[in-house]
Amino acid sequence: MPFFDKSQTVDKASALPGRTTPMPVATLNVVTEHSMTQVPAGMEVAIFAMGCFWGVERLFWQQPGVYSTAAGYSGGYTPNPTYREVCSGQTGHAEVVRVVFDPQVISYKQLLQVFWENHDPAQGMRQGGDVGTQYRSAIYTLSPEQQAEAESSLQRFQQAMDAAGDKRVITTEIAPALPFYYAEDDHQQYLFKNPEGYCGLGGIGVCLPPQG
Repeated sequence: MPFFDKSQTVDKASALPGRTTPMPVATLNVVTEHSMTQVPAGMEVAIFAMGCFWGVERLFWQQPGVYSTAAGYSGGYTPNPTYREVCSGQTGHAEVVRVVFDPQVISYKQLLQVFWENHDPAQGMRQGGDVGTQYRSAIYTLSPEQQAEAESSLQRFQQAMDAAGDKRVITTEIAPALPFYYAEDDHQQYLFKNPEGYCGLGGIGVCLPPQG
């Protein structure tokens, strides 16, 4: 069996083949009681990776203006992967949360603030004790406007880290979104179903400065 370095993302040629059949997923988010698959008119979508998706999904479903959330995988190559495959480091995917939100209530800029202030974006292929490429920090954008706002927010947060004496370089990946694949139902709204479950999410005590 070949050895895979879980601190390095796998290349496309070496990624697992996956499958053509999508993962069966529940129709409704059990917390918001809204669809996990449909995006109503007027709503927008954002995709974030901040480490283990259990805590990340809870963080976002708690935000006013968030219509629905779903745990899943993106940023890699393997179609319709399983959790076990993603954890192997052989899919290229990160654990992500797909956020459907009402921009009249919460803006993409505000979601970016939630993103930056609630995890450590300078840890490379890990988040706390969770080690592997699937735990990397990432923002996967769905429009040129999201891409520009994400890049601007990274620059501002890097400056804020520097001002706070944290001289590490942010490792967050910012890229146009590749296909999003739903995680297994066991992982959807995990911390609602398992309130005492693991959550390694935590910020570094730095705030995102407002856009000038």
